[in-house]
Amino acid sequence: MWTRRLMWIAWPAFLAAGVMEMLVFALVDPQDLHWFGQPLALSRKGVYTLAFFAFWGVTMASSALTTLLSLSPFELNRCPVHEDELGGCRKTTCC
Repeated sequence: MWTRRLMWIAWPAFLAAGVMEMLVFALVDPQDLHWFGQPLALSRKGVYTLAFFAFWGVTMASSALTTLLSLSPFELNRCPVHEDELGGCRKTTCC
């Protein structure tokens, strides 16, 4: 189940990061970027790579929040381990 949810988060985020990368760098030349008034000491490929992973991280956070908010109260509050194994679950049960 967790692998399916991870793919719900990672795959759309990957696609969105790719689109964002194309849109941003269609308008911005990486060699013209500055960080605290200094030009970046990275090659174009380095800037493209770091930007892609930054975009991917932001869009993964967005997808993860969407996935979290789509959980029902039962899914969110259920005990992850069977009650017999732990001697009771600290989380409350639904209904």
